[in-house]
Amino acid sequence: MRFKKRLYENPRDFFAGLYFLMKNQQNLRRTTGEGLISPAFKERLIMAVTTVNGCRYCSYVHTREALKSGVTREELVSIISHDAERYPEEEAIAITYAQHWAESNGNPTLDAIQRLEQVYGTEKTGAINLILRTIHFSNLMGNSFDYLLYRISFGRRGA
Repeated sequence: MRFKKRLYENPRDFFAGLYFLMKNQQNLRRTTGEGLISPAFKERLIMAVTTVNGCRYCSYVHTREALKSGVTREELVSIISHDAERYPEEEAIAITYAQHWAESNGNPTLDAIQRLEQVYGTEKTGAINLILRTIHFSNLMGNSFDYLLYRISFGRRGA
């Protein structure tokens, strides 16, 4: 069996992600602290990315956080199954963008970026992208840890 989750391929990518997060700590706190992104919206975005990247640790933690923030079980199921018809109307474009963002490994199309800015404006688009980059970093960290477990257990753990 081969390990199939997305993970850090080289240390340079890991350190670039870590540097970005350290540099943007205050901005990240402001996204939810100032009400730019509600906690429930943030968790929906996080779950959209985590579902694509497949990090079991982030999935566990953020499913609980999503439910605490007011996201319903039905909404979580719709995000996990990529059922855009059932996303909250005012967040559907952002959640779909988050999934596209994750599927493209953080390289969305210019059209997708422009559509997001058109609907949410520049400031909120920046906040959304910051949340996506943060959870992507965490997902790849969790998956890289699982890969280490997979390797040292000769494929019995971490899959």
